[in-house]
Amino acid sequence: MENVKSWEGSRCPLGQVKGVPLLQPTVQNWELVENFRAQPDDLLIATYPKAGTTWTQEIVDLILNDGDAEKCRRAPTHKRMPFLEMFPVPPLESGVSYLDKMPSLVIKTHLPIQLVPQSFWDSNCKVIYMARNAKDSVVSFFHFDRMNRIQPDPGPWDQYLQKFMHGQLCCGYWYDHVKGYWREKETKRILYLLYEDMKENPRDEVIRVMRFLERSLPDDIIDRIIELTSFSTMKENPMANYSTIPDSVFDRSVSTFMRKGEVGDWLNHFSPEESRLFDEHYEKMMSGTSIPFRTQL
Repeated sequence: MENVKSWEGSRCPLGQVKGVPLLQPTVQNWELVENFRAQPDDLLIATYPKAGTTWTQEIVDLILNDGDAEKCRRAPTHKRMPFLEMFPVPPLESGVSYLDKMPSLVIKTHLPIQLVPQSFWDSNCKVIYMARNAKDSVVSFFHFDRMNRIQPDPGPWDQYLQKFMHGQLCCGYWYDHVKGYWREKETKRILYLLYEDMKENPRDEVIRVMRFLERSLPDDIIDRIIELTSFSTMKENPMANYSTIPDSVFDRSVSTFMRKGEVGDWLNHFSPEESRLFDEHYEKMMSGTSIPFRTQL
């Protein structure tokens, strides 16, 4: 049974599942997540936090609904494509509660690949993974943790950067997260997307997603999907911008949920010394990996 303690308006501590830091209420309800029964037609959208998750969800939903914007405004993102490991925050239900009421599913997760419930692999589900360069990821996550009253207090930027580098934030090491799905992309049905590629050439990437979903849409519908999933359009879409989440959860006086969506915003946050030390650490952590991340376009 779900632990129904209300975490509304209170910052949650981190616990651990198999060595990965996760919010304590998720840890308390882990059995529900681990035992989730995925079906063969389910689609999993996976990301490290703040790596273009909502963007990917909107692209997928529009493709599956033939570019019909009205159908994709049927409900907020978190109800259309529930967040698997989300715990109940009144008035929101847990992710598993939403999913139990739905037929064929598009499901969101921030779990590293080793924590994805086994039923997804047993059912041979398709997975779309979106990865974003580490520097922009940590900046976006920092601002999200500042405004999200459920996440642990981020503290000052310099300390937060150290926590990110040493895997002490929710979902653990960014390095392990992006490498885990990359390693499995040839043996499992995983489409691996890069945030920077999507920014630079959305048409090519949307077509990749469309083909992965085994759909075919005319050029004008593809163009419409690209327009509807631009950052500026999504930021004004109440069904995609998380404006339906209560102020007790998201402190919008600190930051909006959709803040900038840029490549290279890290330049406004890293000092030259921080950038140098981060790059040295990054080279060590990503040694032997060929993921073609870019920090600027």
